[in-house]
Amino acid sequence: MRWENYPNFTEKELACTFTGKCFMNEHFMGKLQELRTAYGKPLIITSGFRDPKHPVEATKKRPGVHTRGLAVDIACDGQEAYKILKLAINLGFKGIGIKQKATGRFIHLDTYDQAPRPNIWSY
Repeated sequence: MRWENYPNFTEKELACTFTGKCFMNEHFMGKLQELRTAYGKPLIITSGFRDPKHPVEATKKRPGVHTRGLAVDIACDGQEAYKILKLAINLGFKGIGIKQKATGRFIHLDTYDQAPRPNIWSY
């Protein structure tokens, strides 16, 4: 991975919080950088790559798209979420999940295209 191609992100911030590994997909990172450039402000990544051993992934029947380096979760409030959501749709992100509860709000974005997409859901 050539991290210099993604000047607004670091390997450390996208690494698995459980194992420290980071295998982000280059095409996904290109889309994420496009989003950041269009948004014009920092994006707070709360989850990037997840090793299949990560506790969240370990509870699933099949590891999710975070384990493929195709997804991030971005912390945001209501007004910022709307702006990010609009940009993400226009940039072609395929999976969009929105956690709207009062604490820990975030948007999940992915580029996984092996399932019926676009797909938008709420947590």
